[in-house]
Amino acid sequence: MSISVWREHELELTRSHQEPYAAEEWAEFEHESGLRLRRPAFWDGGDTWRVRFAAPDPGRWQWTSGSDHGVLDVRPAAPDEPNPFYAHGFWRMSPGGRSLVHADGTPAIMAADTAWALPWRATPDQVREYAADRQAKGFNAVLLMSVQPDMRAVGPRDRTQDEGFGVGFEDLPEGHLNQLNVEYFQYLDHLLRILVEHGIVPVLQPVFQGFGWKGLDVAGTVVPPEEYARYCRYLVARYGAQPAIYLVGGDGSGEEPQVAAGGIAVQAADCYDQPTGIHYRPHSRARAHQDADWLDFQWCQTGHQGEHVPERVADMWRNQPVKAVANGEPTYENTRETGRAAGWWQGHEAWSNLCAGGTMGVVYGAGSLWQWMLRPDEPGQSEYFAAPGAGWREAVGFEGSSYVGLVPRILAGLPTTDMEPDWTGAITGRALNVPGRLFVAYRDNGGPIMVFDDAIPLGYRIVDPRDGSVVATGKRDSPRDLIPDPGGAPRVYICAADL
Repeated sequence: MSISVWREHELELTRSHQEPYAAEEWAEFEHESGLRLRRPAFWDGGDTWRVRFAAPDPGRWQWTSGSDHGVLDVRPAAPDEPNPFYAHGFWRMSPGGRSLVHADGTPAIMAADTAWALPWRATPDQVREYAADRQAKGFNAVLLMSVQPDMRAVGPRDRTQDEGFGVGFEDLPEGHLNQLNVEYFQYLDHLLRILVEHGIVPVLQPVFQGFGWKGLDVAGTVVPPEEYARYCRYLVARYGAQPAIYLVGGDGSGEEPQVAAGGIAVQAADCYDQPTGIHYRPHSRARAHQDADWLDFQWCQTGHQGEHVPERVADMWRNQPVKAVANGEPTYENTRETGRAAGWWQGHEAWSNLCAGGTMGVVYGAGSLWQWMLRPDEPGQSEYFAAPGAGWREAVGFEGSSYVGLVPRILAGLPTTDMEPDWTGAITGRALNVPGRLFVAYRDNGGPIMVFDDAIPLGYRIVDPRDGSVVATGKRDSPRDLIPDPGGAPRVYICAADL
């Protein structure tokens, strides 16, 4: 059978276990070069088990699982492959641990949306509409709660009805993760594949530890750690042969026992080294498990009052050992009141956090979108997080999302790997530097930049971050010459060796 590199391929196995969800099955894959990868299998109902595998290298792969075996012939990606995750491989952490790269080393900047409730509220048609919009705007990731986490939430099992939602575990209302609903995850398969085909990476949070959907007693703080770990392994088995980020801590302190148990389980099951980390509540110190081998990144959130707090990101940057950083949850656009954190506020927030040290990427969210409100007046939703007059579809169109999605497009093709905040090379409030190769500065009101570092490349490009247009290009005559700009509008200044 011939398949392409980095595209998910599924093998079906027949296994009989008295408690199948609690059982473990594995498959071994060996490349003709001697490279070996091990993938966990997952139970998919009855005696059906499946193994999903994405080959990182072309050539001949042999696989075995118990007495089952076979051969896969893997071809290279097509020269014109448009999906970066099929052309360059899945994301992993950079050599210095500060940013993302594809498996082949191609630099990457994440632009993530926040649609927490999509897995258990959205339909395939809705996800296609959503993904097309986000892809067109430049987003390449989305934060998702993999299951509805509130133990006291009730509603019809119909995603088209008010307060309706799919159920991932029948016993989650009792604080357990033992009675897995296979049909729910088969449905989720379709939703996540739509996202991936649009170049959008699912950021998978197992069971939330914070507010949840309606703030009704989340299960993520009470399920036994061993059950949480088993579920994390299941997520890696089911979804780990496609692009993924694992968010084992969600909206808590990071010290919950479930978090470390989940991180260890992900590391043991994931052969692709996809990023694993923690997303914190606003008032947390955001440095739990800083020295853990399984931890790749730390994400703060800065609350929902419309405040800019890039110093939180800058403070996290200094934590040791080094982990990647992002502001994983700025204020949702139009949350609670029209105009809050709206429009260019979101663009300013994204560039400010990136330059403060959030070099893993930027994140956006909108009121009414994250909880996937079916319509503006859907009952039973938290007024605190709802955008007035908006359901999920109206919220997708909020202005601020277009500015955040542009960030990776503006930086595409640049050597952004392990860039660092720079406060000394030039007089500008926010800047990033890869010594001798790249200098990126952001100013909300533009203006000329005085340069004091002779290593900053002479060639420059000046971009309007509101639409991505290039407003000026040139080459300074000497290292101490100004980067010119008349001022009066937001500007991103890019100095690179090949400009």
